[in-house]
Amino acid sequence: MSTMRFSAQHGSGQQQRPSPPPPLLGRADERRALDELIGSVREGLSGALVLVGEAGIGKSRLLAHAAEASRDLRTAEVTGVEAEAQLGFAALHRLLRPFLDRLEQLPGPQRDVLGSAFGLRAGPPADRFLTGLATLTLLSEAARSRPLICLVDDAHWLDRESLEVLAFVGRRLHADGVGLVICARDGGTGASSLDGLPTLRLTGLSEPDAFRLLATTPAGRLGRHDFARIVAETAGNPLALIELATELPGGALPLTPLPVGPQLESHFLRQVRALPEDTRTLLLVASVAPADDPAVLWRAAAALGLSPQAMDPAVAGGVLLRGRHPEFRHPLIRSAVHTGADPVQRRRVHRALAGSTDPDSSPDRRAWHLAEATVGLDEEVALELERASERARGRGGYSAQAGFLTRAAELTPDPSDRARRYSVAAQAHVVIGDAAMARTVLDQAESGPGTPTTRATVQRLRAAVEWLQGRARTVPSMLMAAAADVVAFDERLARDMVFEALSAGMLAREHIAGLTLDGLARAALDMPWDPALPATLPDVVADAYCTRVAEGYRAAVPKLRAAVDALRTRELVETGLPIALMSYAASEDLWDDRGHRAVLERMAAASRAQGALHALSVVVNGRAAAEVWAGRFAAAEACYDEVDEICRALGHLPQGPSHRVELLAWQGREEELRIGVDLSVRVWGEQLGFAVVAGHAHYALTVLELGAGRYQEALDRALLGYRSDVPGQGNRLLPNVIEAAVRVGDRATAAAALARLTERATLSGTPWALGVSARSSALAAPDERAETLFEEAVKQLGETDIGTELARTHLLYGEWLRRRKRRTDARAQLRTAHEMFTAMGAAGFAERARVELAATGERARGRTDRADHDLTPQERQVAGLAAAGATNTEIATRLFVTTSTVEYHLNKVFRKLGITSRRQLAALLHDGGKGGVTPSGAR
Repeated sequence: MSTMRFSAQHGSGQQQRPSPPPPLLGRADERRALDELIGSVREGLSGALVLVGEAGIGKSRLLAHAAEASRDLRTAEVTGVEAEAQLGFAALHRLLRPFLDRLEQLPGPQRDVLGSAFGLRAGPPADRFLTGLATLTLLSEAARSRPLICLVDDAHWLDRESLEVLAFVGRRLHADGVGLVICARDGGTGASSLDGLPTLRLTGLSEPDAFRLLATTPAGRLGRHDFARIVAETAGNPLALIELATELPGGALPLTPLPVGPQLESHFLRQVRALPEDTRTLLLVASVAPADDPAVLWRAAAALGLSPQAMDPAVAGGVLLRGRHPEFRHPLIRSAVHTGADPVQRRRVHRALAGSTDPDSSPDRRAWHLAEATVGLDEEVALELERASERARGRGGYSAQAGFLTRAAELTPDPSDRARRYSVAAQAHVVIGDAAMARTVLDQAESGPGTPTTRATVQRLRAAVEWLQGRARTVPSMLMAAAADVVAFDERLARDMVFEALSAGMLAREHIAGLTLDGLARAALDMPWDPALPATLPDVVADAYCTRVAEGYRAAVPKLRAAVDALRTRELVETGLPIALMSYAASEDLWDDRGHRAVLERMAAASRAQGALHALSVVVNGRAAAEVWAGRFAAAEACYDEVDEICRALGHLPQGPSHRVELLAWQGREEELRIGVDLSVRVWGEQLGFAVVAGHAHYALTVLELGAGRYQEALDRALLGYRSDVPGQGNRLLPNVIEAAVRVGDRATAAAALARLTERATLSGTPWALGVSARSSALAAPDERAETLFEEAVKQLGETDIGTELARTHLLYGEWLRRRKRRTDARAQLRTAHEMFTAMGAAGFAERARVELAATGERARGRTDRADHDLTPQERQVAGLAAAGATNTEIATRLFVTTSTVEYHLNKVFRKLGITSRRQLAALLHDGGKGGVTPSGAR
């Protein structure tokens, strides 16, 4: 576990504080930033700050300044230890341990996930993002009685899981009375986890400040020239300045280079090697012993024949701080002791620590010590490590799982077992997104024979690495080849790989390398599947899509219906990205708006419950599209805002306009749309190989051109998607092709598209399908049939949630009536269309309706609905959820913030709107979803 110290207000049991640190000179900007952060926390707000720099640059000294400046606040401090970085969630457990008595106050899923992460209760593996939300909530609860400052030193030596959770917390702090200060080595392990947090990079002291610091040391008697040399060679590094000043031989500067930068550790090692042998051995024990359990250290020391008095020379020499238990003066000394020790002596110390560690309370630590004490092959120790890896995975500590299994594989005598352990370790690396390590471990797994299942698993993981690195186009062929090789030995694995291959193939389409989507689908259907093996949910979905691609719409409809039903009712065994990516195309392909919404709501609920944020971002993007189709553009905006918040929570940049293109098209925001289309086509399509994103961009431009009445441009764009016939989007595109083709006089294209639409709508039989089919038929029908078809379209679409298509039907019907000189009848349809489009915010179509209405002699009414009340995106989300009846706790969980932040935003919303209650809020924001701020899920 990582070392931890608490300020005096936390009660007894704390270690004796070290002697006062050297004076803090300079650092005005850094001190100001820390003081401002602490001041805002004192006032009930929150914030995070990362201090980054080389070893000895003064990060810990600034952290001490922060602790001193926050004496009136509650403080908790945790320091990473290099030798303990493989124990998942260890540092987080130490940070939260004083607050775990509040664990029962957390919402159930958050309480359970923290209990699972810390091994306090049985449960599924802890998702790191749900763990982050639980940590955020717990810290917020702890700060309710007194603001809290969390100080994290040597974050580059924290276990990966703890560091990622703390980074998540730092990004989500807002109005909780919690501050977080993290110090990390520049370029250290896990540095990318802290991306996106406010960061100050520390450099050396200025020459005047360095001179002032030297003047307080034994080097103060040196002349200015010597001072200048010291400062120049140390680059103003405060630790190097102090160490050099303390060690000057006879008060003169040596002619050799001064001990700075990487030489600092060697400098400390020379100090250690000057100590007695027993003292050096005790220091080595202290460098790898658990800092939170001194009894283990002393038991191991006794087993090695060491007396506690052996630490006295280290204290006298300034290597250890004065206190009841050994504590190194600087982390670099601990590192120097460990890395500079003789390997034989290191193994001897680890063996003693393994024997001194309780196998019941600390089995993972014991297994690690055993492994470090072992040379060569040892299956018994490898088994201990494999058990430790299973415990780590059970807690959600995938980084720890990978570390334990990789070491287990290195100790494994049997080649097949070795390959299996390497492959499972690689899978853990894939889970945490470490593609480079996954590839390295997979190379080791492939070096041995392995079973057919292991070899196929290795290829599956290589495909996952390709996916992680943005090479989706290569994934389908890799997975299909591996599935074909393993189907006779492990059909369940083969089925899963086919599903994943199809998921990637549906996204890459024409960019797939090595085969076509049609070839993939046919190969999947032709595999020698065992009909007696029960079909899982992914199997049902994959069979439907493969049939749709390979055999056509007619053959696929029953299977598509079965897939929608399964997605609505079957157990969601897995809610990761593949099932999320494939969850709603079936209902879209059937024009089943009710099934579509039900599937999305179920997938969103499952993703939220498990904290599966990547999957949730996909599903919420799908919900945004559904809100666009419904004409609830404000709700769609709220969905996209939520996706951006999820991206920020994950430490990614917001998705930007490329994922909002359809909404932008309906809103007539052409400049933004074309930027999004360029990103979609050039980056997502051409560079990354996601053809589906580029296809969606072309669809959006089709909508824009139709709204503007530029029918040839609309047809040119529409034909791109018409030819590829993407499941789901390909069917929604058909009415656009027909309208554009009819308007430009392309009868052949209109007839072909209408024939496809009529056949498929009849097979589907949903009101949405029958409505757009009737409207499209009306455009090409003789006058005596057209009116009946328009009326049928209005009737059918009126039974759906697809407001945009209903409004377009009124528009097209009105345009048809006006061209038949039936002005009065045309006005009624055009007025309805204009009012609907205006309420939605569909600027292009509203203008088209206005022009048509004016041609009938009626002037369209101006838009009178109010704007968004100048609310920020997060205020809109909070307001919409509150208006829909969600509690503060439910809103906090939904938006990955705390209830304090929700209260903060609601107070601002009430002030901006001039209201005092949620009832007033609901009344003010309720407008049928056409112009308000209601987010997805509120209906």
